Amino acid sequence: MKNLDKKIRGYALKNALAYNGKAQQGAVISALFNEGLKKEDMKKYGKKISEIIKKINSMSFDEQKEEFEKLEKFISERQEREGLPELLNTEKGVVMRFAPSASGALHVIHGLNASLNYDYVTKYKGKFIMRIEDTNPDNIYPKAYDLIEKDTKWLFKNKAKIVIQSKRMELYYKYAVKLIKSGHAYICTCSAEDFRECVKLKQDCPCRELNVKENLERWENMLYKKGFKPGEAVLRFKSSEGMTHKNPAMRDFPLARINLTKHPLQKKKYRVWPLMNLSVSVDDIEMKMTHIIRGKDHRDNAKRQEMIFDALGKKYPWCAFVGRYHFKNMEMSTTKFRKGIESGKYKGWDDPKLPTIVSLRKQGYRPEAFWKMAEHIGLSEVDKVINKKDFFEILNKFNKE
Repeated sequence: MKNLDKKIRGYALKNALAYNGKAQQGAVISALFNEGLKKEDMKKYGKKISEIIKKINSMSFDEQKEEFEKLEKFISERQEREGLPELLNTEKGVVMRFAPSASGALHVIHGLNASLNYDYVTKYKGKFIMRIEDTNPDNIYPKAYDLIEKDTKWLFKNKAKIVIQSKRMELYYKYAVKLIKSGHAYICTCSAEDFRECVKLKQDCPCRELNVKENLERWENMLYKKGFKPGEAVLRFKSSEGMTHKNPAMRDFPLARINLTKHPLQKKKYRVWPLMNLSVSVDDIEMKMTHIIRGKDHRDNAKRQEMIFDALGKKYPWCAFVGRYHFKNMEMSTTKFRKGIESGKYKGWDDPKLPTIVSLRKQGYRPEAFWKMAEHIGLSEVDKVINKKDFFEILNKFNKE
């Protein structure tokens, strides 16, 4: 790339001037990618970019402004985006969702990602659903239901519909039977080790050849209290490409399993629990989801869910992916927050040291700050590397507005 050093400095200075003298590395790298820099080039130039940004951030605002005037000609002047980029296929309305797990209170990144969906729903006068995913009894924090509900009502001013997946179990069972009867799912009794070997060798497991009647009998045996035990039977999707699919993750992936852990809401009522790809697909169909925005780490899950939609004769929603935030000095694990609270490190979910929604609400942040920052970030698949101080400087700017 011609004039790389000058381009790095130019974009860093431009970003610094836009954010109170502090350039954000993720934004600078994103601009350089648009200029033609490749991800594989980061091994060679990543350190240089960091050093230049650090030096520019140490300059005074006036020095940055003077320097930028010299380098402005080396960077592309792209038209600044105002508002959110348009969505496709909005003619028949917009229904969107955000789906946190029931593992604790929402944190700031949950708030931003949920707000991006809410921004679009507001833009198109659609419907927004906050769907609490709690069909894994092993990973549920009982207090999460109340925490998420309060966070949601505050963040979206009572305009989001709250749905709890574990209250929809019979619906998931209905779709499981539908997939079995249509020949798109089967009950596998192979050991985990044996099935992994089938995946590795691209070979069908013996269970794949069972007829519908045999599969329905096995399904009933999964549901029966004296039937299969945990680990002895799994409901699997029957991929149309079989075990030869080029992506191993698509080869007859699991849809439901037996789990006898006591559920906080459903207690011991159910013993067969849907896995994410089944419950999410069923809910997205039943709730008539039109557009989905999700983290790019869910690409494989999106493909699996599209396969389930196709098997059921349904059109998959429009889907976009967003990059992740990588913080240099801020933890963003709900599980670790919870352990810190239980050990006494934090006084509660509203501890000022935690980046949770309940903590930020207590500190005086407004819902609109999250909406505005989400709109500013927009739909971008570029991962963002940022430190806590720089991140909150941006959020504070929107909160002041």
